[in-house]
Amino acid sequence: MCDHAHSVTVVHPDSLDTCPECVAQGDSWVHLRVCMTCGHTGCCDSSPNRHATAHAQSSAHPVIRSLEPGEAWAYCYVHDRTAPR
Repeated sequence: MCDHAHSVTVVHPDSLDTCPECVAQGDSWVHLRVCMTCGHTGCCDSSPNRHATAHAQSSAHPVIRSLEPGEAWAYCYVHDRTAPR
């Protein structure tokens, strides 16, 4: 994938079916992503709040993966690269 692959660990997502930050704000989301460093669950960039990207920017955690059923990919924010997981 990239040299950030070393940051990928086995994580337990904060949520498997909601974006907790959107729920707290009373907002909706489109798709879910999970941080592969800490397990933070956030909404995708097609969602109004873009919580997954906001988390990556504030935490410097570079790699997320999709939590969507049937999707098997990861993404590195630093290298702007998607790869199968």
